[in-house]
Amino acid sequence: MGDQISWQVELAVKPGQLDNFRALTGDMVESTRGEPGVLSYERFVTDDGKFVHVYERYADSAAALAHLRKFGKNFGERFLSMVDRRRFSVFGNPSDQLRELLDGFGATYLRPFGDFA
Repeated sequence: MGDQISWQVELAVKPGQLDNFRALTGDMVESTRGEPGVLSYERFVTDDGKFVHVYERYADSAAALAHLRKFGKNFGERFLSMVDRRRFSVFGNPSDQLRELLDGFGATYLRPFGDFA
């Protein structure tokens, strides 16, 4: 795993917002394509469209921090108008600076256990 940071986020889609969130997700994906250090940026939706699960993986804390800052500036307000964050699980060893930002999202931290590299 090394310096990589990843997270899984469970989002509850607000009533009537699935199509809007789908469009926003397209904008977010396109914006993220050019960011250095983004290794995975995936979204999964339940059959009933009520929940979206997010999986993101970054080369290191610096890449994750750069992404989150850009995300907040460009998409944060719209994002929060469409979904409620239910769970935010972070995998790896985030830097203190990244952890400070993730704490604001109510993150739970999970450190490597039984290294498989």
